[in-house]
Amino acid sequence: LIREMSASPAPYVKNPETDFTRKKKLPFETVMQLLISMGGNSIYKELLESQGYDVNTATSSAFVQQRNKILPSAVEFLFREFTQSYQDLKDYRGYRLLAIDGSDLHIATNAEDTDTYFQSGPNTKGYNLLHLNAAYDLCNRLYVDAIVQPRRLGNEGKALADMVDRSSIKGKTIVTADRGYESYNNFAHIERKGWNYVIRVRDSSGIVTSLHLPTDGEFDLPIHLTLTKKQTKEVKAHPEIYRFVPATSTFDFLDLHENFFYPISFRVLRLALPNGEYETVITNLSAVDFPPDEIKSIYNMRWGIETSFRALKYTVGLTNFHAKKQESIVQEIFARMIMYNFAEMITSHVVISQIDKRHPYQVNFTVAVHVCRHLLRSRDDEPPPDVEALIRKNILPIRPVRPGQKNTRKIRYKSAVSFVYRVA
Repeated sequence: LIREMSASPAPYVKNPETDFTRKKKLPFETVMQLLISMGGNSIYKELLESQGYDVNTATSSAFVQQRNKILPSAVEFLFREFTQSYQDLKDYRGYRLLAIDGSDLHIATNAEDTDTYFQSGPNTKGYNLLHLNAAYDLCNRLYVDAIVQPRRLGNEGKALADMVDRSSIKGKTIVTADRGYESYNNFAHIERKGWNYVIRVRDSSGIVTSLHLPTDGEFDLPIHLTLTKKQTKEVKAHPEIYRFVPATSTFDFLDLHENFFYPISFRVLRLALPNGEYETVITNLSAVDFPPDEIKSIYNMRWGIETSFRALKYTVGLTNFHAKKQESIVQEIFARMIMYNFAEMITSHVVISQIDKRHPYQVNFTVAVHVCRHLLRSRDDEPPPDVEALIRKNILPIRPVRPGQKNTRKIRYKSAVSFVYRVA
């Protein structure tokens, strides 16, 4: 894919008539490969490692000048094309299982960038944040889409709607998300895509407070509503049927000119946690095909995106940016996601023997990323490493959940890991 882009770089650079038209030490292909394989070292150390410590290695300044010619959308395009090219996909009962969530990213401090700058007090040190909104395939452990927003302008609901609407995924799909994505608008976008959803909602505010639900215990109730922006006598007289959507709430499929009413149906489930507490979930999955215990399992699998964020940040290196400009940071965000997906694709094909072992084993993802990074940097004049053998040699046990374990985070993490292991 990189070679194809390098052969016709015009759509991916700022000045198509001049950028990458002359032969230099750092052509388009080399810059893209280096962006993807970068670790946490300084730019010059990364250049030295990638060029085999050649005395003629390009300078840091030369690399910065070359990378500045490349549009951030070029790396995003590569991320999408590469991820979509992977066809050896696993599923959950015939469904793609996607988790949607967001994570803040610290970038270089710049008080003048008001869209990303935060300061807790007048005499405290400020900081800048970007917000990464991501769609993550839980069965295949791959990022399938992402939207980067300045933190102060962040809108997770809009990001979810945009990622759902533009997705190229066909067929049955379940979207799972946490409480921050609770809205009729999100439900409608997912439903109109032909997908299903399992989304946790708040118990003491939001959608459930306007529904007539039991006050305690577990339940699974079907709800049928008609959303509207009209306030007629009929609407006011039947609050059990109609739900008024105020102008301050976003709903993309209603207006006061043509679309007056929008019917929507879903299930509301209150589920008991191992620690005695409850969580409330809304879904449009069939009650016959997906009973409450399975809905609980699907939601708990969402924890896989949380552990993926940790690996993306601290194993792949999303916390180590080599730039201050936002467009260059966006380049690196998508480059790190490419590296994460590349490593996951490779490790998914590593066969680990479980015979005569006390616990089931999984690959050491830190080692896998290091090996894959070295593979991408392998030069034409040297043999590539035996990637699968190196990864197979470095494995870790999956510890079972202890009986009576109360930490819900650990329980969710173990459920997600054990689910991925069973799928593999």
